[in-house]
Amino acid sequence: MNNKFRTLQTYVLWLIDMICIIVSFMLASLIRYAEKNDYGDKTLHYLVCVVFLLFCVVYNYFADWNRDYCVRGYAREFISVVRFIAVMIVASVVVIYLIQWINILSRLFVFWFVVIDVFMTYFARILFKFFFRKTISSDSNAIRVVVVAEKDLMESTIKKLSSNAEFLGYRIVRAYATSVDDKADNSNNENNAEVKKDSDDWYIDGVHIHQGIDNITSRLLTAPFDEVFINTPNIPQKNIKDIILGFEEMGITTHYNLELPGMGKARTSFEDFMDYSVITYSMNRTSYKRLFIKRLFDIFAGIVGLLLTGVVTLFLAPAIKLDSPGPVFFSQTRVGKNGRRFKIYKFRSMYIDAEERKKELESQNQMKGLMFKMENDPRITKVGAFIRKTSLDELPQFLNILKGDMSLVGTRPPTVEEFRKYNGYYRRRLSMTPGLTGLWQISGRSDIEDFDDVVKLDLKYIDNWSLTEDFMIIAKTFYVVLFGKGAK
Repeated sequence: MNNKFRTLQTYVLWLIDMICIIVSFMLASLIRYAEKNDYGDKTLHYLVCVVFLLFCVVYNYFADWNRDYCVRGYAREFISVVRFIAVMIVASVVVIYLIQWINILSRLFVFWFVVIDVFMTYFARILFKFFFRKTISSDSNAIRVVVVAEKDLMESTIKKLSSNAEFLGYRIVRAYATSVDDKADNSNNENNAEVKKDSDDWYIDGVHIHQGIDNITSRLLTAPFDEVFINTPNIPQKNIKDIILGFEEMGITTHYNLELPGMGKARTSFEDFMDYSVITYSMNRTSYKRLFIKRLFDIFAGIVGLLLTGVVTLFLAPAIKLDSPGPVFFSQTRVGKNGRRFKIYKFRSMYIDAEERKKELESQNQMKGLMFKMENDPRITKVGAFIRKTSLDELPQFLNILKGDMSLVGTRPPTVEEFRKYNGYYRRRLSMTPGLTGLWQISGRSDIEDFDDVVKLDLKYIDNWSLTEDFMIIAKTFYVVLFGKGAK
């Protein structure tokens, strides 16, 4: 499972267990003592609940009993819950006995607490599992995996991965079959990037199996995927090295099903991947706890930003309409994290035929590389020039932030046309969610005239990402917008 969702699962299950203990303790107390009210020392009685909660925390932390939570069936889940509560009760009773509180515990109370807590915890966990599985396997959240395996192992590999993929939030989107005789050429040379189409391509459990792994990273440059799983035990490891390095350059996490020495700059770790023991190579060194905080902040910013956008729309909409015919809002397909497509929203700042006229202006492009920039662009309306200068045209993107397509801070999302011309180095700038603002925007975006400089700033942001850096960029963005620095 993706570390982000594993972290979320851990904390939510911990919270569920704690809530169930508290509610079960209160209900058991109500059943046992409601009429007689013979608690003994009432304060000590409720301090017992604190002891239960402490052992809940200790057990969750040290036993790691939720590691296979998503793939457990109903029976295994019930057994796990019973084991957890039994250990908690036994350990707690021992402590209560040692601190001489045992005389306040009623056996009838303990009986009702255990019965209520077992069934409440069990049903709460089953309910959460249903919604959690549905969430992590959705189109927007599922981790898209490309499989590379030997032809003779492809069917068993796909079936084994598929058996747990949905439960763990993975989706196998494509596979490439190879053999011991394949050279595994991974050159990214544009002249060498033709896709070899073999009439023997086939499907296994709905997964399209492509033949050969020649130029595999070139063939996958514009495909939306997040991770790669390699299962080639009979192919020399040196033949696979260039492929892993190619995916590393793209910022793609790679899982290799055999031991392989560390290489390149990628962080190497040994872990489980859907019932396989793998060596994982990843350029992602970020903490998913901090990314979770980043996402919470994005949701808050998205809500506030949309409220602000609604107010601004009341004034801008008539001005945009009066200035030139066409809609108030402009939408365009952009490329987000790891190649995912999404619709970006802005206030319209150009005439409605801007895309058609762009071809006529290509010769006046002042940007070297894959981006188009032109001072005094004739396609921009009068109102458009003002809202671009003040960055008001970007406000509707708070909807993209709230949806999760974008973040408040990140890299610039390219157009589909730009993305089709990317190489592996350029693609790594999409290994993180694109943002409304970023290093490029606060570094005088209109003064940068080389796309490679934009990429360098984006990769610098990704490689050194921190929450502190995000807040610094947000603060500098306010300054840039307020004084109109770098916007034309």
